[in-house]
Amino acid sequence: MAGLTMRGLHKRYGETHVLKGIDLEVDNGEYLVLVGPSGCGKSTLLRCLAGLEEISEGDLLIGERRVNDVLPGKRNVAMVFQSYALYPHLTVRQNMGFALKIAKRPTAEIDAAVDKVAEQLELVPLLDRLPGQLSGGQRQRVAMGRAIVRQPDVFLFDEPLSNLDASLRSHMRVELKRLHRRLETTIVHVTHDQVEALTLATRIMVLNLGVVQQVGPPRELFNRPANTFVAQFIGSPSMNILPAQGDEKGIVVDGVDGAIEHHARGPIELGVRPTDFEVTDDGVWSANVDVIERLGAEALLHLELGPHKISVMVNEPTPIEMGQTIRLQPRVLHAFNRDTGVRIPEPAGATS
Repeated sequence: MAGLTMRGLHKRYGETHVLKGIDLEVDNGEYLVLVGPSGCGKSTLLRCLAGLEEISEGDLLIGERRVNDVLPGKRNVAMVFQSYALYPHLTVRQNMGFALKIAKRPTAEIDAAVDKVAEQLELVPLLDRLPGQLSGGQRQRVAMGRAIVRQPDVFLFDEPLSNLDASLRSHMRVELKRLHRRLETTIVHVTHDQVEALTLATRIMVLNLGVVQQVGPPRELFNRPANTFVAQFIGSPSMNILPAQGDEKGIVVDGVDGAIEHHARGPIELGVRPTDFEVTDDGVWSANVDVIERLGAEALLHLELGPHKISVMVNEPTPIEMGQTIRLQPRVLHAFNRDTGVRIPEPAGATS
């Protein structure tokens, strides 16, 4: 096992600058999840860690060893791909032991290693099957088992659950959590799935246009986003962001009646998560109900707040109907600089 160190890491393709100075220490045994919009550079960064892409500038260390010029097969990392990348003509046992066979390990050692991992991943009944005889979830477990058998210093997961249906993704998230707890190995995981990131990560890195926006534990990114990009990217449904003005009387949203007590001053962007509203007769804001999405235990209200459209989450069953006017009280506020989008810090001892 080993940690990772990225120092001023850049990746360019000709004139296209994909990664722009990534600096990060990943502790031994940490589960780091990389998120960001399509094209932000997260998969490119993962491929740089694996050695599948050449680093244009900067240093990459695995443990204490600089690996910029080390071939992928010599880095002792294992990558699990979105497409599983199993050999279709080999059995599950042969797929899982393939890397050890190439390394010319004794057959008895390979069989013992495969049997141990197959038992951990509940693959023993499938060892003699071909990949084409397996379900998507079983194939993904085989791909993970093949990586585990190698006993790498670092696991690299490239959207490993994205091809699975919703119920199977939920099951595999639990399995990944258990796997990490059991192996205590460093994992770097790329995903576009919010739930995956928030439930699996010990820390999340948010990338946009090749630049790190924020790195921290899931709860920190959710409760104290560093800027409006992170605020709207982390969490589903995303945070409502509204233009507002702050003075000694409080914050007033542009085009909306009602002031809210807050420390921010001047033109700001006010953020409120859909889950951080209370529908109450004495609420500070009046809003019209445009659309209701009923989601089972909850309902997502799409509202017109003056000239703005916002989302509010409420519990079901709710007596609220489309076309109704309701009053809202925001409970938790986030303030951001309107020009830069950067979070405005709370006074010492205050909570957002």
